Amino acid sequence: MKWITRENPKIDRIACPWLIRRFIDADAEIIYVPFDEVMVKAKELDAVPFDLPNVEYTHYDDQCTFDYFIKKYQLKDVALERVADIVRGADTDRHDFAPQAAGLEAIFSGLAYNIKNDQELLELGMTIYDGLYSWAKHLYRLKHMQGSPVEQMLLEVYHKYIKQGKSKKAPEWATELKEMIQDQLDTNMSLSLQQASDELEINPAYLSREFSKYFENLSFGEYIRKLRIEKAMHLMGSADYSLTEIAYLTGFSDQSHFTRIFKKQTGQTPTLYKKNVLKSKKDTNS
Repeated sequence: MKWITRENPKIDRIACPWLIRRFIDADAEIIYVPFDEVMVKAKELDAVPFDLPNVEYTHYDDQCTFDYFIKKYQLKDVALERVADIVRGADTDRHDFAPQAAGLEAIFSGLAYNIKNDQELLELGMTIYDGLYSWAKHLYRLKHMQGSPVEQMLLEVYHKYIKQGKSKKAPEWATELKEMIQDQLDTNMSLSLQQASDELEINPAYLSREFSKYFENLSFGEYIRKLRIEKAMHLMGSADYSLTEIAYLTGFSDQSHFTRIFKKQTGQTPTLYKKNVLKSKKDTNS
């Protein structure tokens, strides 16, 4: 059977031919032609077009053509599903779908830059996807160096020195982010992860993953809530603010939400905490 698509393949237009030859038709002929010739050549050569608009084998919603082939041919294979996540992430620039997606995109971007012959690139791509599939089927649980005779020694070094050491210098973005958050302390703490990633020009998925390493082992949301509660506790030392006003000044949507988070963080309701703080201050001044 013949399959035809646009020239200059990179991700999906190499992944799909691999899928076709390995799981659908081992003798399939893959044809690459300029975009504006695909439909004419498809009719002329009796080939099935794929990975272009207004054909059956194409993208649907946030899924790519590779996903459609799996669905169309009912390929029930957990390893293929893992590969599909990686291909989809690389092909749609959604690296949050799978951590390996960025690497796959980088590899094929480089190969496409170096290799201008589409069939030559496809043959090399077949080998790469064979390797990716083997990883997804047999090795996906293993980490780099796992199973090596020196693995245990490396883990011991990690736990003894690196994990316990707190002297690792924070990256520049972490320092800048701390300053951004500090600036928010005088407002209603409305900074979001997306706003922070936009300001720092850092991928939000990366920022979310790395954040806890430099901010007290807390996620972005947990750290912001902690600062909000600390600010609220400071404001409660003054009789000038009501709890409703304090909730607003610390960025909570309403007082009930503020009360729930405050109690979760401190073990006390805001009312009881403020009462004890003011009483303590009064006793100290008397």
